[in-house]
Amino acid sequence: AWRLQRVLTFLSFFSENSAALKTLKTMLRVIVESAANIPKNKFGKPDPIASVIFKDEKKKTKAIDSELNPVWNEILEFDLKGIALDISSSLQIIVKDFETLGQNKLIGTATLALKELVGTQSRSHPYKLIPLLNEKGLETGATIDLVVGYEPPAGPPNPNDPGGTNMQGTGDGEEDGGDEDMADGGTRGLSQGGPSGTREAQLTRRITKGKKNRRALSNKPQDFQIRVRVIEGRQLCGNNIKPVVKVHVCGQTHRTRIKRGNNPYFDEMFFYNIHLTPSELFDEIISIRVYDSYSLRADSLMGEFKIDIGYVYDEPGHAAMRKWLLLNDPEDTNSGAKGYLKVSMFVLGTGDEPPVENRERSNDNDDVESNLLLPAGIALRWVTFVLKIYRAEDIPQMDDAFAQTVKELFGADADKKNLVDPFVEVCFAGKKVCTNIIEKNANPEWNQLINLQIKFPSMCEKIRLTVYDWDRLTKNDAVGTTYLNLSRIAASGGEVEANTGETEVGFLPTFGPCYLNLYGSPREYTGFPDPYDELNSGKGEGVAYRGRILVELCTLIDSKPSAKTLETIPSDDILVVEKYQRRRKYSLSAVFHSATMLQDVGEAIQFEVSIGNYGNKFDTTCIPLASTTQYSRAVFDGNYYYYLPWANTKPVVTLTSFWEDVSHRMDPLNIILAIVEKLQTNIADLKSAIQAKMSEDHLVKIWLKLIDELMEDLSKELPAEGKQNITVLDTQIRKLRLKSFKHIQDAAARMRSEATDVKATLPDIEEWLDKLVQLSEEPQNSMPDVIVWMIRGEKRLAYARIPAHQVLYSTTSPGASGKYCGKTQTIFLKYPQDKNSGPKIPAQLRVNIWLGLSAVEKKFNSFAEGTFSVFAELYENQALMFGKWGTSGLVGRHKFSDVTGKIKLKKEYFLPPKGWQWDEDWFIDPERSLLTEADAGHSEFTDEVYENESRYPGGDWKAAEESYTDLNGEKTAPPSEITCPPGWVWEDDIWAYDINRAVDEKGWEYGITIPPDNKPRSWVAAEKMYHTHRRRRMIKKRIKDPNQTSTSRLREETTFYDDQDGWEFASLIGWKFHWKQRSSDTFRRRRWRRKMAPSDTHGAAAIFKLQGALGADTSIDDGDKISKDKVSATRTFGANTPIISCNFNRVFSYHLRCYIYQARNLTALDKDSFSDPYAHVSFLHRSKTTEIIHSTLNPMWDETLIFDEIEIYGDPQMVAQNPPLVLVELFDNDQVGKDEFLGRTSCSPVVKLNPEVDISPKLLWYPVINDGKACGDVLLAAELILREKDGSNLPILPSQRAPNLYMVPQGIRPVVQLTAIEILAWGLRNMKNYQMASVTSPSLIVECGGEMVESVVIKNLKKTPNFPGSVLFMKVLLPKEELYTPSLILKVVDHRQFGRKPIVGQCTIDILEHFRCDPYTTKEDIAPQMRVSFLSAAPRRDVVIEVEVTQPLLAAQLTEKEEEIVDWWSKFYASVGDTEKCGQYIQKGYETLKVYNCELEKVPEFKGLTDFCDTFKLKRGKSEENDDPTVVGEFKGSFRIYPLPDDPTVPPPPRQFRELPDSGPQECVIRIYIVRGLDLQPKDNNGMCDPYIKITLGKKVVEDRDHYIPNTVNPIFGRMYELSCFLPQEKDLKISVYDYDMLTRDEKVGETVIDLENRFLSRFGAYCGIPQQYCISGVNTWRDQLKPTQILQNTARIKGYRLPILSENGMRINHGGRDYTLDEFGKFTASYFTIFVCYCPLFSMSVYIYVNKGF
Repeated sequence: AWRLQRVLTFLSFFSENSAALKTLKTMLRVIVESAANIPKNKFGKPDPIASVIFKDEKKKTKAIDSELNPVWNEILEFDLKGIALDISSSLQIIVKDFETLGQNKLIGTATLALKELVGTQSRSHPYKLIPLLNEKGLETGATIDLVVGYEPPAGPPNPNDPGGTNMQGTGDGEEDGGDEDMADGGTRGLSQGGPSGTREAQLTRRITKGKKNRRALSNKPQDFQIRVRVIEGRQLCGNNIKPVVKVHVCGQTHRTRIKRGNNPYFDEMFFYNIHLTPSELFDEIISIRVYDSYSLRADSLMGEFKIDIGYVYDEPGHAAMRKWLLLNDPEDTNSGAKGYLKVSMFVLGTGDEPPVENRERSNDNDDVESNLLLPAGIALRWVTFVLKIYRAEDIPQMDDAFAQTVKELFGADADKKNLVDPFVEVCFAGKKVCTNIIEKNANPEWNQLINLQIKFPSMCEKIRLTVYDWDRLTKNDAVGTTYLNLSRIAASGGEVEANTGETEVGFLPTFGPCYLNLYGSPREYTGFPDPYDELNSGKGEGVAYRGRILVELCTLIDSKPSAKTLETIPSDDILVVEKYQRRRKYSLSAVFHSATMLQDVGEAIQFEVSIGNYGNKFDTTCIPLASTTQYSRAVFDGNYYYYLPWANTKPVVTLTSFWEDVSHRMDPLNIILAIVEKLQTNIADLKSAIQAKMSEDHLVKIWLKLIDELMEDLSKELPAEGKQNITVLDTQIRKLRLKSFKHIQDAAARMRSEATDVKATLPDIEEWLDKLVQLSEEPQNSMPDVIVWMIRGEKRLAYARIPAHQVLYSTTSPGASGKYCGKTQTIFLKYPQDKNSGPKIPAQLRVNIWLGLSAVEKKFNSFAEGTFSVFAELYENQALMFGKWGTSGLVGRHKFSDVTGKIKLKKEYFLPPKGWQWDEDWFIDPERSLLTEADAGHSEFTDEVYENESRYPGGDWKAAEESYTDLNGEKTAPPSEITCPPGWVWEDDIWAYDINRAVDEKGWEYGITIPPDNKPRSWVAAEKMYHTHRRRRMIKKRIKDPNQTSTSRLREETTFYDDQDGWEFASLIGWKFHWKQRSSDTFRRRRWRRKMAPSDTHGAAAIFKLQGALGADTSIDDGDKISKDKVSATRTFGANTPIISCNFNRVFSYHLRCYIYQARNLTALDKDSFSDPYAHVSFLHRSKTTEIIHSTLNPMWDETLIFDEIEIYGDPQMVAQNPPLVLVELFDNDQVGKDEFLGRTSCSPVVKLNPEVDISPKLLWYPVINDGKACGDVLLAAELILREKDGSNLPILPSQRAPNLYMVPQGIRPVVQLTAIEILAWGLRNMKNYQMASVTSPSLIVECGGEMVESVVIKNLKKTPNFPGSVLFMKVLLPKEELYTPSLILKVVDHRQFGRKPIVGQCTIDILEHFRCDPYTTKEDIAPQMRVSFLSAAPRRDVVIEVEVTQPLLAAQLTEKEEEIVDWWSKFYASVGDTEKCGQYIQKGYETLKVYNCELEKVPEFKGLTDFCDTFKLKRGKSEENDDPTVVGEFKGSFRIYPLPDDPTVPPPPRQFRELPDSGPQECVIRIYIVRGLDLQPKDNNGMCDPYIKITLGKKVVEDRDHYIPNTVNPIFGRMYELSCFLPQEKDLKISVYDYDMLTRDEKVGETVIDLENRFLSRFGAYCGIPQQYCISGVNTWRDQLKPTQILQNTARIKGYRLPILSENGMRINHGGRDYTLDEFGKFTASYFTIFVCYCPLFSMSVYIYVNKGF
């Protein structure tokens, strides 16, 4: 029966709603028509079968036997189950060859985007000639035809109909075409023209269809929760903005935190709990607005987006997740996009579970445009990016050379440079398109055009172009990656200038034709995995040039979409682009002045300079160039680092290259960068003057200089465009720059005439700076960077990239040349992406680089310093055989070779390059920089020799075959034959045995030899029977001869070289040579050189003619086993190029003084919360170290480091213009392990060339940087003085604090003043355990300016957490300037058993200005702490005022009826402005409460309730990376800092902390009134929670679970809780709100903690909430524990006034020297006056005086 009833009911419903049921069937029909041109397989024709996949549902056609052009004509239907298509929907088509047995074989696949079908109407769309792609993403030649029909559900239309994005690209780079309607009508439904496109029509259609779809919804009010997650913004308009997002839903508004920049990341979720009917809710609006919080103007609204809640509800899962919203100006819908905002929105009903959202930040592959929502009335235009990819060049080898090696074996010519199969992948907005693959070509020509159709403007910032090497078997390898930044190649424009009304220039994205350079890992190919492969994908800074690609981009608006994504560029366009490829010859010279701060020493070091592929030592595709320096060995600097001893002969590299002439881009770029640099300097000077609190006149002077120089710079003309290769982007950028210059210039002129406050102009000036920085970007810079590599042996070690424009010479004007063109600059090398290299700097270079056109290379002569000389060189090698030197013993070496010994050379084969000729004959010239004396640079040295003995197992020990060896077992001279080298003297007379090692008591260590070794590999200290070898170390110390000067030592060494005929000796054939022969030496060599001179040109520019190798002897010696294919790259390039050097005939001696005063806020690297910092100070090839300051983060060194007799080659004027930097590196000293790096900074010294000019360096704070982050500051200065020979012009030495420890001299050190620091050490709170033991007996140590004071020890922290003696006093010499004020350091020491005193917490207070005071000024409240004593004492009887009620009581008390009308809730609602609920309270004229909208601590006038004492967080432990130090407790206290008189006869100022309350525990009663909760976080599935209160105070817990408030997020509690406690032990009152759950565990909604001690001690607590009137009954009864007269008495006592005096029968009071009468109460109403004031006028007057005048 019940079944029949259900059937009848269903039939009845069907008959009434048949039309509705038709719309419930949402269908997708696919007509698979036919395919064409299917390729044959190996066994004949295929049997094609087609499969269609939609959202994991798969349907198939029948198989057609043996057919290359099958016709199916089958209809496949997909039931969408009422879910509408969205713009990201797609179909996948798979065509396979049907196999009866086995697996079907793939023929091809295709992907169709269905965005054309999205909408509210039934539609069908033909897809013709869709290409089928193979598994590699390449076209097979086959195509397929389909027709797709769509029956939508009866639901609301998508407001973005028919789709707010570009066409969905296929994963293989192909994209389906579309019809003309799609391009022209890309914003259908948003058009403002037709009636169907109006906003009203949209709403009507949406409401009617929405109602049909929602007829099952209830008409009763329901609970809904709306969640809005604001994720991130992009391309927000404006400069120097601080955006904030406000979300408004149904009368409720939330806002995000304030962020900075145009692309902020918020990631904040907001909850809105709504109780409405569904029909009302779905018509409500979600309003999202973005404001600029930095702007205080009314027009700070940056953009807005509104969306119906109903639209979000109709989305799948009732959620619109991770959608991009286009922001627009609500008042001007034609203004275009104002930016983009990414949000997720959820509309949840009762019981709804929100869908799971991906919380990760979006990456480059995120298809952002497929998730774009447009506001009503805003139509993004369809545009087509036409990206033309012409060709590439210099692509490095990426494939193995196995096949080429096979060709070589059979005598064929190898082509190793073309071992790469390149293609280009273009990525934009989640789409990928690839060009064709060109096999075996390092300079491919694609000449292909890519069409990318998108909606514009787009929030996608970059078009990524990656060149890949196609591999048949493995994954494709990235060759290099570059980007086209749309923000740099387009301008939005449209910004109207406020005063002129002119609009800013704007243009669509355009680029080129221009080359884009690729950077990545080093070019050298190895068969091993590339450790720097990530660099080729654009992750991190590329370390080497990897080719470049010629591209062009143009933008077409409202164009018809191309049927093909990939096309061939017409030949006419290829011819047009030829003019952009014209090359000019460029010359580059680099003079290396110094290489210092080397740490990784070992093999010899050389440097390579390259630009593009020119100069790459290991690349054989370019002509050989003199691009590498000669090898040198590092020498110890005597302290910490190593350097290369080049002395007066500086290595020079030179190279020529061919690039496009882009001077029309580089010249304006350098001019703007010079303007930016000068403006940055002037702004820094202005800020420093403001920080130093200079006079207003001085500030105005600096400010006028800034404005005038800026206006003068902007008035200069930019170089005109006169080149053939001008692009559209060049013209547009020039227009934009000129227009912006004019705007800034006009604004500066207005500011100069109208500004009144210098500080107020800083934001506008910084905005100009940001604008100029943006204008300095040059996207079409096709000239590659200059790359400097440090090479150790044959391995690349470290690099530096120098933008070419910085060193480029300009023929236009001197100001257009690069910043460092022809100037010596300091370069810090970097390790290539080495995460384990740590903070070390591989090397610091001083190098002078000049780059210019070869046509003007003679201009280089004016920049060149010193004398250039060019030599050819080779080495003569000999070996020791049977006691005679000769060539017969050379194994694997040649008689004459290069410096490496690997390349065979002959004098006869050397031919000078074209344009050069021999200047003289070959001569012997020893190379001293390669001689590796271990003692070089040391002031003391220990010589060592190992004595060796051997035996048979169990036998007697006898002298070994080689009795004396070095550490490595190589033969050496016996101790008796070792003499002291020149310039040294022995410190010890005899050789001693080293017993401070793992040896026995006689110094022996033992080992055993295991064949085939002839010496032990390990040694032990204890002798065993089986040991066969033993050795012991003999040492002898020597020191530098103090009586010998460096000149005499050099003369002695030179004489020795002459005696030796230039031979260098080594024990084995290798590189470690020395200049003095030893008995163990078996190999020697000497260097021959021959000078060359230019034959036709003169001057330094002649070095640019050195092109090509000098020639090598490639013949094979008899018995030489080196095979032909083993010839290295160095054979044909590196070693036999000319050796260029720059000789300086005159050296200048300088004297450097580095004044390092102090540091602050350093990182804690020790477990005791501190560090033990010291500083390495490096200047050129010298370094010194300061003393170690233990256990501090704010060390004060007060030290002058003196570097005497520093030799610098070159013109002193050039040194003064660009002096070498002083580098300061801070380290934490560790007794165990390696010292840890704290950070580094650098400063430029003040150069004094003329001693008569008095210039004193000024101490300045320099930021300490570690891993790109600021890690403190260091206060230092440096001066470099040109030294006369006798040193007579040097300033006197500063006073010494210890031997050789000089202080910072007067005149440079800060001017100090004797200053008093009073410390109110109130107590310690919440101290955590230290080393698993509680802190029980702490004391406080305060340090400042080298002084220290310690408090009394707290005997028992738990019982009495306050210090017994609360006030500490210290006298400190503090700088008068606030800029130099040191930090105040607090240390808490726990006194433990056995004398242990560990530091259990520390705090550093940086800014002391807040605590400075004038001790003689009468404060507003000298001792507010007395109030605590008054409150804790028993109320005193008033001895002055006799309180007598002389007037009779009036009966005008509140009647019972009034009490019913007026209660406390009436007072509360009246106070919050809710007039409907307060009854007659307001009409009665009663007083109201002051309700604050924040915590009392955040009310500005209450000063955080810290007027008595502040709370300082104590921290402990080592500062880990990305981790804040652990907070381990709190210090309660305060400070007063004031100057003391210099004259000791003048009495000191009065103390500030005089009258203090009792510091012992005080019992208090706490009453907590909890009125209501607002916007609590929901915890239940219905979007509500069941809150109740939990209060924790010390160990007392009140859990009011029984009085929970059900189903609300805005509960009315109305509860009062009373607890007793002892302060300060139980000072933290924690109020928590929990969600009541019957079955599961209660969840915490939130909590707050109130510091009761601060509220108890603060003077503001005395009248925060005190009634304005005195009442004895009713709802406003006086509740304070003291009467008003008692409070007034206490106030008078505290302020030092006489006690109040009553007169005129209580109608007048004299307080603080002034009379107060009842006439001053005119503000009260008569009725209220009668009821209350007349009852006790004295009390009421006391209240008035206290509230208005007392505090």
